[in-house]
Amino acid sequence: MIGSKYATKVACMTMAAAVLICVLAMIFSQELVEAMGDTSIAMAYETALFDTDSVMQVEIFMEEGAWEDMLANAIKEEYYSCDVVINGNRIENVGIRPKGNTSLTSIAADPDTDRYSLKLEFDHYVEGQTCLGLDKLILNNNYADATNQKEAIVYDMYQYLGANASLYNYAEISVNGSYWGVYLALEAVEESFLLRNYGVQDGDLYKPESMDMGGGGKWGGERDGFQEDMPDRFPKGGMEPPELGDMPGGEGFPGKEMPGLPEFAEGMDKGLLEDMPDSGGFPGEGMPGALELPEGMDRGFPKDMPEGGFSMNSGGANLNYSDDDLDSYSVIWEGEVTDSGKKDHRRVVEALKYINQGTDLEKYLDIDNVLKYMAVHTFSVNLDSLSGVMAHNYYLYESKGKLNIIPWDYNLSFGGMGMGGNDASDTINDAIDTPFQGTEFFNALLEDETYLAKYHEYLKMLVEEYVFGGEFAESYSRIQSQIAELVKTDPSAFYSYEEYTIAAEMLYQTVLLRAESIQAQLDGRIPSTDDGQRADPSNRIDASAIDIEAMGVFKK
Repeated sequence: MIGSKYATKVACMTMAAAVLICVLAMIFSQELVEAMGDTSIAMAYETALFDTDSVMQVEIFMEEGAWEDMLANAIKEEYYSCDVVINGNRIENVGIRPKGNTSLTSIAADPDTDRYSLKLEFDHYVEGQTCLGLDKLILNNNYADATNQKEAIVYDMYQYLGANASLYNYAEISVNGSYWGVYLALEAVEESFLLRNYGVQDGDLYKPESMDMGGGGKWGGERDGFQEDMPDRFPKGGMEPPELGDMPGGEGFPGKEMPGLPEFAEGMDKGLLEDMPDSGGFPGEGMPGALELPEGMDRGFPKDMPEGGFSMNSGGANLNYSDDDLDSYSVIWEGEVTDSGKKDHRRVVEALKYINQGTDLEKYLDIDNVLKYMAVHTFSVNLDSLSGVMAHNYYLYESKGKLNIIPWDYNLSFGGMGMGGNDASDTINDAIDTPFQGTEFFNALLEDETYLAKYHEYLKMLVEEYVFGGEFAESYSRIQSQIAELVKTDPSAFYSYEEYTIAAEMLYQTVLLRAESIQAQLDGRIPSTDDGQRADPSNRIDASAIDIEAMGVFKK
């Protein structure tokens, strides 16, 4: 976890001043330039590591015994020491550990693979050490993504709109001289990310996580899935209903009204699959006395969960305002990346309150960036997020009482969460004006004509410029040319090369059809809300040629 935010601010200001007098010229590509208002800083690693014209080279050197021990005990997410050479830059005594959410537990339980996602923390053992200014590098294993491209395409869209999002590139990884595989490299959302996007701005960063996966051990995912040293709120086995504050009826799970059950919150029509664990105690097929789920309530949870089950605790992770009690938002505070206190927490709750009321939005929300986030996120149909019932896989940034959303984790986008029946039509035609069923945080923007129009403008840019204007085809072709041979010879790949080629082509067609549906929704030819499409599904784009599972979906 990043140290005291005040210490971090001082360190950042010192770094900026030092660069201005060229003392740190070897670290940064140019002098730090402060813009009008909020500050952003040009970092050397932007072009040295994340120039997508060439694949990043990551060489890991580590004692064989230590490497094997790390893989054998991956579930603990403990750091080990290694040396790395990245694009010719050698950094010694670097912290390395496996990382992940459901992918980590699934791989740990699979005797046929040890292809974990990895986190390189350059400053873990050597204070202040970076790789050209980058403090942490994420290496994602493309779990449940046969295309090897979902995350790359989504982050490419974020870059196209100029949203605050991680830089990306592909990485050819070797371990002690042997090719390990092709991964997706991401700029971690930590100190260097904050410097690059917000400069020396005094802000707090959180990664709320409502999910507690079974499997034992403590989770080291304060930035990539679960909070370190998170208390065991619920038993590891089975499923507990989320604590969502003052819900209608006072209990139960949010969802459409169901006969014989407590009154449920409105708007919950994404989030659950029909086949749920028998031991969990949640309504679904295969459970004694279970009721049939209402139409539409079939999205957001994978059919097969890791052994041990999981539990949910909203604790404010869904960003819904419930009351002024700071304890009602405990999961947000437990997910702090920068050190924060009650005064900082009160600013967040105050902002959530006014955002919920739809008043003073300019004061409490970075509206333009959030609208960009909404546009790309909506396009990607990522239900392993705020779009479904699992309120996680995003970062919350607060500065001077203003909130911002930073995206994270898109390997299960474009239907990869394993929706009910893996209905490609639901993915392709996902309603653009009701995209977030698990949170009310975005409602005020969607209900305001001016902000809704701007959101639609960004969607239109993605459709007309990025997809139909040729940017997507160019990025897709570049990625194919860069990784095809690496995938073919990847010794730890989850999918065969044939499966990859089929999946990659399927993703290309999926993006085109998704753009076609969004364009039709913007033009009014297809209803842009869930209710509207249920009432009149006649004009939805035909997705019968799309095989969601061929692109990769979450499985135990």
